[in-house]
Amino acid sequence: MALTELEVKKKKATDKPQKLSDGGGLFLLIQPNSGKYWRMAYRFTGKQKTLALGVYPDVSLADARARREDARKLLANDIDPGAVKKETKRAIHAATANSFETLAREYHKMKAPMWTAGHAKQWLGNMDAYAFPMIGVIEIGKIEPVDIIGILRGMEQAKTFETRDRLGQSMGAVFKYAIALGLAKHNPAAEIRMALADRPKVEHFACIAPTGIPDFLRALSALSAYEERGESFPDFHICPSSNDAGSDPHQRGALFQVGRL
Repeated sequence: MALTELEVKKKKATDKPQKLSDGGGLFLLIQPNSGKYWRMAYRFTGKQKTLALGVYPDVSLADARARREDARKLLANDIDPGAVKKETKRAIHAATANSFETLAREYHKMKAPMWTAGHAKQWLGNMDAYAFPMIGVIEIGKIEPVDIIGILRGMEQAKTFETRDRLGQSMGAVFKYAIALGLAKHNPAAEIRMALADRPKVEHFACIAPTGIPDFLRALSALSAYEERGESFPDFHICPSSNDAGSDPHQRGALFQVGRL
């Protein structure tokens, strides 16, 4: 006789294991500790086997019946459902063991003793902040260039170009590590340069011409004198004369500003 949801829910444990059959090989195993487990008895290649289908109430009676039907379809095609379940678990374990985050942390652990403490902290911090949330759980051999581009373009929008470039190099190192271990075939971080924005040019202040150094030092001295007297002071702007600047384009337009910032 088929089970009912109420019967499954109300059935109490005893001092011995109990089996409540639902038909088609499906039964509920009730252990003395009150645990309720869905099982399916079946035969494959002449051998009696048992397939675990989940734990009640996480897996309801309806869910257990659906899983039983899936297993029976496999049996109808001469496929052992127990073997399929084991292979699925193995694949999930392999994907987790070979995920980008797992390999990145493994690489970091190996290299950190040779790095400065600051670099090791920054390396892993960038991974935690940007890479792991996006590709951490993906099997490293299945990550494509478009996945890396998505991470780095997001950093471009935040104008963190220096960190973007550092992270790109760090991810590339992890992929190279995976390739050496036979867990990946290519380095997607090395194939995306053309898809990224150029790093903005940094504008530096003009250098101090040698002939302008005395004026600069005098301005600093005057500033110190104001501070010693406790007086407020103006900003000092010292521009070298045209004779000082000459024709050197690196000297023309040099500007010194001394004051409180």
